[in-house]
Amino acid sequence: MISGIHLIVYSKNAEADKAFFRDVLQLSHVDVGRGWIIFGLPPAEIAAHPAEDNGRQEIYLMCDNIKVFVKQMARHKIVCSEIQDQGWGQLVQLTLPGGGQLGVYQPRHARPKPMKIKAQKKSAKIKRPSNQKKGKK
Repeated sequence: MISGIHLIVYSKNAEADKAFFRDVLQLSHVDVGRGWIIFGLPPAEIAAHPAEDNGRQEIYLMCDNIKVFVKQMARHKIVCSEIQDQGWGQLVQLTLPGGGQLGVYQPRHARPKPMKIKAQKKSAKIKRPSNQKKGKK
């Protein structure tokens, strides 16, 4: 049913943020044309939390060691907030080169195994009328 997640980060300086994803985080990527770069991500999770209003989503990247991550970002002159202990994990907010904020945390909670993607079935063959041969109209 679901084969992945496509996440969009809107930015006042998308080129700088793309360079950050490519050069600093070293995410795999593909150029789909006209400057549109799509980056690969590691396995993802999704959770539903109670809230007063609908329509709010939060995005966090996860890492194995938040202290090491913050040091790596400092080497690239990427500003991170102080590490916040949230109980469920240790969290920082980093400032993207384009000015936006992105949360990164080291989880302490249990994590699900990555979802296995089932091979998609080939499209059903199109039945053509017997008087219409392939390639002719």
